[in-house]
Amino acid sequence: MEKIVVAAIIVEGDRVLAAQRARPPATAGGWEFPGGKVDPGETDEEALIRECREELGVEIAVGEKVGGDWPLSPGYVLRAWFARLVSGVPHPHEHLALRWMARDELFDIPWLPADLPIVQAVQDLIPEG
Repeated sequence: MEKIVVAAIIVEGDRVLAAQRARPPATAGGWEFPGGKVDPGETDEEALIRECREELGVEIAVGEKVGGDWPLSPGYVLRAWFARLVSGVPHPHEHLALRWMARDELFDIPWLPADLPIVQAVQDLIPEG
C-alpha cells in the first residue's frame, strides 16, 4: 500500500506560499508546497493541519482538493489541497526559507519534480494580481 504525503497550497490574496527544503541532502534547496506524511489514524486533512502547525507555526483551513494522487517516489503518492491561513504568520521552522509568490512568479524558483505538476495545475486557479 502506498504511503500518503499531503501538501498545502496556501493562498493569500493573489499569492501562494512556497517552502524551500532544508533536508534531506538530495532535495535540500528545492522548493515545495508545505506538508508531510499522513500518520496512522489521521485523515489527510488532519495531517495537513498538523504539518502546517509544525512546519510553519500557523493554523489553516483546508479547502478544495487539487487533482487526485500525484506520483511522488516509489511507494508514495502526493495529495494537495488549497488552504487559507486562519491564524499565525508562516515561519520556516523546518525549511530554509519561505516565499510568497504571485502567479507570474511561480516558475522563478526550482520546484521539486514532484511538486511541479501541481504548480502547473494550480497556476490558472490563483488570482492575477
